[in-house]
Amino acid sequence: MSNGTKERRFVSGNDRITVYENNLITLTFEDGTAVERLEPRRLFPVNLLSSYITLLDKEGREIAVIRELTDLDKDSREIIRRSLEDYYLVPHILRIVTVTEKYGTLHWKVETERGIKEFDIRNRNHDIRINKDGCVRVRDSDDNRYVIPDYKRLDKHSRNYLISDL
Repeated sequence: MSNGTKERRFVSGNDRITVYENNLITLTFEDGTAVERLEPRRLFPVNLLSSYITLLDKEGREIAVIRELTDLDKDSREIIRRSLEDYYLVPHILRIVTVTEKYGTLHWKVETERGIKEFDIRNRNHDIRINKDGCVRVRDSDDNRYVIPDYKRLDKHSRNYLISDL
C-alpha cells in the first residue's frame, strides 16, 4: 500500500470462486480469506470479454481483478462466465416498429428476440453507434443496451427508421 490507497489485488489460479446466489459470487483466496456477495464486471466490456474482470462488493468497491479467465480453474471460470453472460445480456433488435420524437428525445418501439420493447434515447449521436461491419449498438436513457447485428439485414421499414435517426 502506498499513499493511503489500496493496491489492486489480482485473482490467481490458486484462488477459488463459488456461487453465492443469483449472479453474485464468493471469492476464497489461497490463504482461506473469503469475500462474499461480489459482482463480476468487465473493465473493458466491448473489446476484452475474458480479460480484466473486476469483482465489486455491494458498495461498488473493487475487491480484486481477474486478469484472464484462463488463469482460473475450470469451475471458477464457468461461474464467472455465467454471471457475466447474465449481467451483459444484450437483446438483439429484429425490427424497429416505430420511432417518435418529443422534445429531442427519441422513443423507440422495437421487436427483439425477447418480445416487444419500448425505450427512450436522449442523444442519437452518442447513443446509436454503427460499426464498420454493420453492427449497431443502441443505448437507452436507462443505460440498457441493445444490438442490431447487421442493420443491412433489417426490413426496409426498420432501416428507414434507423437511417432517419442518424
